[in-house]
Amino acid sequence: MNLCVKTKVFRPQLIGSICHFATTSPESLEQNEQVLIDDSDEALAREAEIEKKRNISRLSAGHFNQINGRRPYELPQHLAHLTVKYNRKLYGKYGSASGVNPSLCWPSKKEIQEKLEYESVAFPFTIKEMMDAAAQKKREEQEVIEKREKDLAAKFAKVAIWKKELNDKLNKKVAEAQAAKEKKERLVEEVRRHFGFTLDPRDERFQEMLAKREKEQKKAEKMARKEAKEKQMLVKLQQKNAEISEGAKKS
Repeated sequence: MNLCVKTKVFRPQLIGSICHFATTSPESLEQNEQVLIDDSDEALAREAEIEKKRNISRLSAGHFNQINGRRPYELPQHLAHLTVKYNRKLYGKYGSASGVNPSLCWPSKKEIQEKLEYESVAFPFTIKEMMDAAAQKKREEQEVIEKREKDLAAKFAKVAIWKKELNDKLNKKVAEAQAAKEKKERLVEEVRRHFGFTLDPRDERFQEMLAKREKEQKKAEKMARKEAKEKQMLVKLQQKNAEISEGAKKS
């Protein structure tokens, strides 16, 4: 058996160098080369099968390609793979290796028109107008802050006055309560002196006399306030008459 027959499992490109010094005829060489070509296809198939078995990750072809930085599928597997959006994503991720025509990445006239209409509704103002509006809003917020700070400063300045007014009100209420208590004690003492003997304050006669005294005292206080008011009015009237007389003399 000649050397070329023994080496039929080699690739065709190697046969020439092996058989260069052989003594076989050209007809036999052409026949053997044909056999080797057929055997080479089988070898490539076997190598592809071996390469497939080497993939121990158990991943699908699409996932395996993605992990190794290749396009997931050479041919579309779903209707979504035929969409412009999907092919744009492929080109954006894999570039020219994706096999996608880059012209798909440019929007169509219809898409441009829809985008312009959307922006005209969603963003009706120009950048200059939005900047002016933002600056105006900031100025208004700053004015509110400054006004609040001024109000707080003015109120802090009045804290001492408010504290004095509050203390005066409290002292007045305490004084009024003390005066009412003393007044009540005086009335009780007057009623006791009226009867001339010790009488239980819960006694009906004591309560009646006490109510009578309180009524008389309220009436007397009311009359006193009325007289004081009349005196004040009289003094004011006298002052006014004096001013009128003085004005008449000057004229």
